[in-house]
Amino acid sequence: MWNKTVAAIAIILNACGVPPEPEATTQEFRFAPGATVDFTFASNGLTLSGVFDTPPGQESKALVIIVHGYGQTNIRSWNSYADLRQRFSEIGVATAVWDKPGQGQSEGTFDINQPVSSSAEEVLDAANYLRKIKAPGSHRIGIWGVSRAGWIAPIALSQDPDIDFWISVSGTTGEDNFSYLLLSNLPYEGGTVEQAKQLAEQWRSGCEVFRTGGSFDDYQATTELLRANDYIKEMRGEWQTRAQYEAAQGSCNAGNCLKIDNDMCSYVHIEDFEGMLSSLEVDTLAIFGEKDLNVDWRKTRALYQASIGQNPNASLAVASFKDADHNLHVSETGSIREMRTMTAPQKSDGYYDVQVNWLVETVLENGLPE
Repeated sequence: MWNKTVAAIAIILNACGVPPEPEATTQEFRFAPGATVDFTFASNGLTLSGVFDTPPGQESKALVIIVHGYGQTNIRSWNSYADLRQRFSEIGVATAVWDKPGQGQSEGTFDINQPVSSSAEEVLDAANYLRKIKAPGSHRIGIWGVSRAGWIAPIALSQDPDIDFWISVSGTTGEDNFSYLLLSNLPYEGGTVEQAKQLAEQWRSGCEVFRTGGSFDDYQATTELLRANDYIKEMRGEWQTRAQYEAAQGSCNAGNCLKIDNDMCSYVHIEDFEGMLSSLEVDTLAIFGEKDLNVDWRKTRALYQASIGQNPNASLAVASFKDADHNLHVSETGSIREMRTMTAPQKSDGYYDVQVNWLVETVLENGLPE
């Protein structure tokens, strides 16, 4: 009788837009089979709000935490990741996804450059909360993440050994991808492939001058064509003044070059990223679009193979799609310009199948549900 009364109160409160307190919830009435329900949890001093999908009419065999890429979110208004959530639900996998701070119904102020360590803490807090309330599938939690989540997921995985699988889509190396993005898109922004190669070489040469103590004048001479390119200037902003260059170089010499890679002088988000990946004892599926001009997918693939792929206590499966861009949409060029003008984007053929099949074969202990 008590459970029926609590359930009735919960229905009334939800109808009024007031969610029941977590302490008063039970898995039986909150996570009804086939239902999508709101959930909240605390992280970094904020209450974050998301949605949880429970598979219909069956026991949940696993739970996938979905981690966003770069940019704003509004999971309810946009029905974010509905395609994946539905397909995962059909094979008995529950999903959880929430809005970033200051977005949707989540508290806080949105920061487009939120530190990846802060985002990883959200994943850890969500996983702990969902285990605590015994959410469906929380006995076996994994992460699905795209782009920027390629930094977030490994941090979370390295700190919570009970998260035991990972689907990485358009993942990253340890460094910022800005220089790759700029130069790869140049041929579609008024430049040529040959020009992009020339500017990339100047970028590397300039980085070498900077890191080895070369003067500002040497740097200017080495990067003359790079700094004069209108597209690069528009996207990157103003180049450093003499004072800014010398201050940055002094900081670099004082030890801060640990945060700057020695190829394109990109910002390093995670030191010894390869070491972190090598330590992960997880089943991993890495998915790439071969026309990705946002991140260097070949470099990321090689990194995963040299780290996760060499760990005897882990497994790595890699799938790449020849016609796909950074978002795994079918694309002619993979350029940002084309991505922005797509009116009816379509996922590459096999994108969903490879994930569903991998989950069934690698994660779900007993295969497809009856």
